[in-house]
Amino acid sequence: MTRRRNFLRHAATTAAAAGAVAASNLPAPAISQGRIEWRMVTSWPMNLPGPGISANRVAERIGTLSNGRLTVKVFAAGQLVPALGVFDAVSQGTAEIYHAVPSYWLAKSRGIGFFGSFPFGMVAQELQAWLNFGGGGALYDEMYARFGIKPFMCGDSGPQWLGWFRKEINSLDDFRGLRFRTAGLGSEMFRRAGASVVTLPGGEIFAALRAGTIDAAEFIGPWNDAALGFHQVAKNYYFPGVQEPSSAEEIGVNKAKFDALPADLKQVVQFAAQASYMESLTEYDQKHPAAVAELVSKHGVVVREVPRDLLIAFGNAAGEVLAEIRGDADPLVKKIAESYVAFRNLQAEYTSQAYNGVMNARRLPIKWG
Repeated sequence: MTRRRNFLRHAATTAAAAGAVAASNLPAPAISQGRIEWRMVTSWPMNLPGPGISANRVAERIGTLSNGRLTVKVFAAGQLVPALGVFDAVSQGTAEIYHAVPSYWLAKSRGIGFFGSFPFGMVAQELQAWLNFGGGGALYDEMYARFGIKPFMCGDSGPQWLGWFRKEINSLDDFRGLRFRTAGLGSEMFRRAGASVVTLPGGEIFAALRAGTIDAAEFIGPWNDAALGFHQVAKNYYFPGVQEPSSAEEIGVNKAKFDALPADLKQVVQFAAQASYMESLTEYDQKHPAAVAELVSKHGVVVREVPRDLLIAFGNAAGEVLAEIRGDADPLVKKIAESYVAFRNLQAEYTSQAYNGVMNARRLPIKWG
């Protein structure tokens, strides 16, 4: 309870900070004797398990790898700019670097959504393979360059959960009309399936659930959700989170600032992000199962599987969204979509054979462990 209050106390400053601190009034970074200090603005409450910790990790690693020549000071959501204002702050050069998720920037371009996660799309390993070896990385750079930003993937939550529901859902009819907090391209999928979609930063979800202004919410997964206390006001926790088979975290660096760095410091930023990606993903994989066990055993949470007819409705709605994006008037958006779809479909059959095959075999009634 105390941890959740601390997170929400930091997050509650967002609205006040938005009016009180103009981006143009941000304190200038320190530059002396060849040393550079950047300000990292984040979309998270300070030290939020998962993304908040990941932001700190990337910042610390940049300082360590550069031997202090490039240091990064982390600011939580609302301390300098609002949670959803970090992209613009870096794009405009009023901060040097942000830590957030691509799904927050769909208003800039729907093509950005593919780099975070797409409903019924790629899981974390597949997404990273596309970015590193399937042509996705060049498209990622090209899209963000439009906004004066150099992006780097720096983490992933793995498969998310569908979310927390105040009431049990047994059919599509139960889902229709629910006021559901979500984000990213999955929000359009849920809207087409009948939900009334609400977009809120992570730090504001608990209060909305408690007040009853929303009926359900998804954020990340068990570890993060437990820290924010959602289980105190909603006991039905649904899987699988088909809206986000993975959820990539990213840093975005002001492109002019990045281009001005010497070659070795550019590699420092790149390697710090890359190292954090796998560290973050495996941390989620370790923390999530323990969190689920505690939520069930200590807090009375009921883990439920999404009904099959609802999954099919979600999948069909996601297909409609995809078809629209593939027909987008922006050639770059179309190019990103086609590349993503081709890579996802190639991976899907292999992943089913290799990974699903092993997972299904592990569930057989064998004597092991």
